[in-house]
Amino acid sequence: MFDTNYKFTCVDRFIKYVKYDTQSDEESSTFPSDPKQLELSKDLVTELKEIGLQDAHMDDYGYVIATLPSNTEKDVPVIGFIAHVDTSPAVSGKNVNPIIHKNYQGGEIVLPNDTNFKISPESNPELNDMIGFDIITTDGTTLLGADDKAGIAEIMDAINYLVTHPELKHGTIKICFTPDEEVGRGTEKFDVKKFGAKYAYTIDGSTRGEVETETFSADAVVIKFKGINVHPGYAKNKMVNSLKVAAYFMGLLPKDKLSPETTDGREGYVHCTTMNGNEELTTCKFIIRDFTAEKLKEFESQLEVWVKNAVEAYPGSAYDFQVIEQYRNMKYILNDHPQVEEFALEALNRLNIKPIQSAIRGGTDGSRLSYMGLPTPNLFAGGHNFHAITEFVAVQDMQKSVEMIATLAQVWEELS
Repeated sequence: MFDTNYKFTCVDRFIKYVKYDTQSDEESSTFPSDPKQLELSKDLVTELKEIGLQDAHMDDYGYVIATLPSNTEKDVPVIGFIAHVDTSPAVSGKNVNPIIHKNYQGGEIVLPNDTNFKISPESNPELNDMIGFDIITTDGTTLLGADDKAGIAEIMDAINYLVTHPELKHGTIKICFTPDEEVGRGTEKFDVKKFGAKYAYTIDGSTRGEVETETFSADAVVIKFKGINVHPGYAKNKMVNSLKVAAYFMGLLPKDKLSPETTDGREGYVHCTTMNGNEELTTCKFIIRDFTAEKLKEFESQLEVWVKNAVEAYPGSAYDFQVIEQYRNMKYILNDHPQVEEFALEALNRLNIKPIQSAIRGGTDGSRLSYMGLPTPNLFAGGHNFHAITEFVAVQDMQKSVEMIATLAQVWEELS
């Protein structure tokens, strides 16, 4: 039973964390991709030590790692809770001004510093379940950063709860806050053996009750169209403009299917994220997503057919087609460890939270970690509209996440 008199700290922590600019950089080759992420990470180490986790530290790669020792005589598997400090490169996370809209009573939420941005129940039906809630947004000029600073704040608060409530028995718990999740590199330097957990959970989901054990499988594709550049004054019958080859190729992509804006549910997609170039060379970067690796290969084969068609239409041009494996559906691993999901569902049931077992149309650090030997499903953190200025999170959902994490630790101690 969760202590109903407990004074939650997650919201105050969250309001503090979102004011750190931790935007990662997908064009960087360093790790972390932008060192400004480390400013928050350093302060998280200090907070963990203040809570009582004396081994808290940041390693050479920017991972914050800490241990809450077991307080039970039972032999309980070590579990971990993981969240990421970085925010999406898509929208600025600098000078975030969070606003709490108290006692939401329905209708549109208008972001005051840019009234063009509105959060409405029509486009966000989850608001219909939040009447009376206190909802945190930005002022309309930046990202909020609930993805995943809400998860960080909730883990910190749950650990604080466990430390201040020693009567709640639990096994050893490991904490890790990672950089660069948003650019697909969050586990690049992660040492599973050193971390020391047998199972883990990322707190990086959305709606209250989500238990996500299935993700997209993912590849990246880099296509380089090669033209022939000649001085434009003397280019007749000589120049082959790679920009035009790339534009022809983009025109071959279907307009009514196979893209993020035309798919949902279990449909995969082919998505161009950037296109840059000049007459000589144009580079198109794609992300390819589906729930099966076989479908990825099908999409990639079709994509190369369109590339060849474009090059054939512009004699003298050439291309390079590179596939980069990113991550695979974690369900294939988690199926072999059913208790990880079962214990999460038990925690939700004890809190009278209706479980939502869903597949993620995306990936989490848990995707890679599962294949690295650390089975890691994803649990809700409460945020919505990730990567958008209209991002929001409800105070009450954050508090329920804290309750879930603490209760989950107790479930592992009781049922292992």
